[in-house]
Amino acid sequence: MRRLLGIVRQPFGAPLLARGWQRAVPLLLAVGTVCVLGGLTIIWAARLTYSYPVYVSELGAVGAPTAGAFRVALLLIAAGGFAIALASGHVRSSHRLLNRWAPAVSLAFAAVCFVLASQVTCTSYCPVPLVDPQSTVQDLVHTVSAVLGFAAACFAMLQVAFSARLPRVARMSLISCAAVALITIVGGLLALLRFGTDVGSWLELVGTTIAIAWIAVYSTALARGRDRESGADGARGQLPQKVDEVAG
Repeated sequence: MRRLLGIVRQPFGAPLLARGWQRAVPLLLAVGTVCVLGGLTIIWAARLTYSYPVYVSELGAVGAPTAGAFRVALLLIAAGGFAIALASGHVRSSHRLLNRWAPAVSLAFAAVCFVLASQVTCTSYCPVPLVDPQSTVQDLVHTVSAVLGFAAACFAMLQVAFSARLPRVARMSLISCAAVALITIVGGLLALLRFGTDVGSWLELVGTTIAIAWIAVYSTALARGRDRESGADGARGQLPQKVDEVAG
């Protein structure tokens, strides 16, 4: 049990896992970045086909012309998020309360939620669960999974915001977390009240864009940091050789 908890707190910390995954990290980061950006592009392309305001979830509602594209977009984002989570198990938060588990676990959980949200989409016009009498269990499952996915992604941002390994990304993560939380809360309240739908729908899309873009930026920062570490290791490896040549 203690070993299992240790793996959850620090994924890929065991030497056997670390050796195997380190070789795959660059590929995982590259694939993850392409997937999440591809999913975001599809969401924007689908949204721009509508001449009237719609929320992001409505793009995948039953009977919507963009339902298929919406499913593909969420699956791409989920796949990309999971790939980046696998490649970022070494990142930890320096804050004691945020260090219960790694940001990678939060990202992986968000990816699972997005997979569920992609397969269980809302019904026509996405009635608000428990508020709209036309809402169904399907609407409830989709809404809960989507909300939990965004909450987990925001928590990952907050964890990275207190990471000593990535100081520049840390500041950006804190700003992104606050922006996504504020925007989605306001957009959600407007959706509940069915007021200002045009504003609320765009707020939700902007919040979604920030969250997905953060995942891509985080992945890029990890890749650049890895390249710098590899260069530093190579320079340290060449130093003894040069010393031997001078001595010789």
